[in-house]
Amino acid sequence: MLAIRGKAVSEAENMANIELTKIAAWARDNKVHFNEQKSKTILISRRKGKERRDVMSYLNSRPFPQVQSLKYLGIIIDKKLIFKDHIHYITEKCSKLIFALSKSAKLNWGLGHGALKTIYTGAILPLLQYGAPNWIKALAKASYKIKLTRVQRLINIRMAKSFRTVSNEALCIINGQTPIDIKLEETAWLFQITRRNNSEKDHDTRTTTRPQNIDYDAQPEDWLHPADTVRISERHEDNAIQIFTDGSKSAQGVGAGIAIFIRNELVLQRRLTLHSNCSNNQAEQLAIVKAMETIKEVHIADNVPREITIHTDSKIKLQSLKNPKNHKHLINEIIKTAISMEKQNWHITFTWIRGHVGHYGNELADKLAKEAAGKDMISYNRNPMCEIAQQMKETSLEKWQIQWDSTTKARTTKEFFPNIKDRLETKITITPNFTAMVTSHGKTKSYLHRFKIIESPDCPCGMGGNQNVEHLLIDCPIL
Repeated sequence: MLAIRGKAVSEAENMANIELTKIAAWARDNKVHFNEQKSKTILISRRKGKERRDVMSYLNSRPFPQVQSLKYLGIIIDKKLIFKDHIHYITEKCSKLIFALSKSAKLNWGLGHGALKTIYTGAILPLLQYGAPNWIKALAKASYKIKLTRVQRLINIRMAKSFRTVSNEALCIINGQTPIDIKLEETAWLFQITRRNNSEKDHDTRTTTRPQNIDYDAQPEDWLHPADTVRISERHEDNAIQIFTDGSKSAQGVGAGIAIFIRNELVLQRRLTLHSNCSNNQAEQLAIVKAMETIKEVHIADNVPREITIHTDSKIKLQSLKNPKNHKHLINEIIKTAISMEKQNWHITFTWIRGHVGHYGNELADKLAKEAAGKDMISYNRNPMCEIAQQMKETSLEKWQIQWDSTTKARTTKEFFPNIKDRLETKITITPNFTAMVTSHGKTKSYLHRFKIIESPDCPCGMGGNQNVEHLLIDCPIL
C-alpha cells in the first residue's frame, strides 16, 4: 500500500505519481512486475467543497482505476474513512452464518446453549472484533452500533432458546455475554495500551486512564540468539553453591524469596516485594534474576568452585527458559545474566525440585517469599498482560452494570439478576423454560393474551389473576 497525504487533491496526485515512477524504476532494475489491473486508487477526504474528486495515477504509463472503497488486510476502507462499508460487510457476513445455524438450532431441539456459545466466541465474535482498534470510533454513530447489536441479538436468541420478543439487554444477561459495543471498546483499548510505542493521541479518551509500567516483551533488537541457551538438568546437581528460589502471591501481596547455600551452609537469604498486580510467575522469575546478581556480591573463598545450581519448584519457568520464542522481559533477563556469568567462568545449572515435601532450602525460600508479600519496599512493579486484561474486563463489567441499571427494558430479568457480577459467577443451565421464566416471554396466558393469541390472560388454577411469572412462582397451586 502506498499512502500519500497532500493539502489538495492535485498535490497528492503529483506526489503519488512521483513515488509510482520510483517504484516502476525499482521494479525494472530488480526484474519485478506489478499487475496494474489489480491496483486501485482511492481518494480519502471529508471535505465538502467543490474540489475535484478524480485522481489520475499511473504505473508503467497505465492508469489505476479509482474506487470508492477497497479491502486491505480484511478491512474495507471507504472514501470518507468512516468504515460504514466495513461494518455493513461484517454484519452481513455474520448474519448469514447465524441464519445458516438456525436450521439446526431450534427452540426445543438441535444445537444446545453450550455449542452455540462456542460458535459465537470462536467464530462470530472474532469476525466482529477483527480490526476493531482501527474503526472503533465509528461506533460513536448510533446506526453503526445498532447494526452490530442486531447481529449479537440474533445469536443471543438462539443461545438462550428464547422468543424473538426478548430484548438484547436481557439476552446478554442470561447468556453471560458482554454487550457487543462494550466488548469492542475493550478489545480496542486493550490493543492500544498493550502495544509497544503507543502514543497519547491513539488512546481513546472515552476510556479510563491507561495503566503504567506494562511488562512488555523484549524488543526484537534485544532478542537473544537462538544458540544462547541456559543449562537445565533433569537430575540434582551437587554443586558447591546451591540457590533456592520461590515466589508467592496471596491476599497479602506478592513476594519472592532467595536462599543461598555454600557447601551446605546458609550464607544469605533475601526477600523481594513485588507490586500487588504482579503474578506469581513474575515473582519466581525475579527471584532467579536477583539471585544471580546477588551471588556475585557474596564473598566466596578461592577454593570454592564457581559452580551454581539454581533450584525452582516451577516447571513452567524451566519450560519458558527452554522456549526460544518466549521473549518475556524477565525470561530474557535470566538468560542474558546467565550467559554473562558463564563468560566470567561461572558454571550455572537450573533444575526442578518438588515443592512442599520438606526440603529445607525450598521451604526456606517459600517462607521468605511469603514474608516479603505486602511489604513497602517494591522491587518490581511491571503489570503483566494478564493483569491488564483482567482490569479491562472489570472496567467493561462496570460499564455493563451502568447500562443494565439505566435500561427501561427487561424488568422481569432485572428482578432475577440485578447484579451482573453475581450472575456471571452463577453457573446456570440454560433451557427454553428457564429463559421464559426469567424474561416473562413464554407460553404463559398473560404473554399470549398480550399478542392477542388468546382471549383471556387468566390462570385456570381458580385463584384469580393473570397467569404471569409472578403468579406461577408464588400463587399458582397447579405449579
